[in-house]
Amino acid sequence: MVADAKTSAAWIAEALTQSGYKADFSMASLTEIDRFFDEQSANGRAIPSGLLGEQLGSRLFAIGSYVGETLLRHRTGAWVGDDADPQGEINISIRFQKGDTIWPVQRVMRRYQNGREDGLAAYGAAVVSGELG
Repeated sequence: MVADAKTSAAWIAEALTQSGYKADFSMASLTEIDRFFDEQSANGRAIPSGLLGEQLGSRLFAIGSYVGETLLRHRTGAWVGDDADPQGEINISIRFQKGDTIWPVQRVMRRYQNGREDGLAAYGAAVVSGELG
């Protein structure tokens, strides 16, 4: 599961970059992920002809993996996954050095469903500062 997250993060970073989003694993790139959701979804639904119109589950996992990898580049921690968990792609988490845990894929799913109120840039800033997680 952890290897899948890392591979998916790299894949989606390249795909997002090719689609005009700056996906360089910087904290600023989380604003680009918010822009992606603003442009590719509305009211918890994918724009049918947009980039989330197909393979929604795997793309949300990949974006969640990207968010997680971005945060790991700015705060010490590690992925925690259970290959035996039937919902492992949703439940994969990051445990930080202080022992606090976040679930980036679940957060991305909330961003998709709820819109800007669950923005990823603000979330990322709070996680990196230690306010969340």
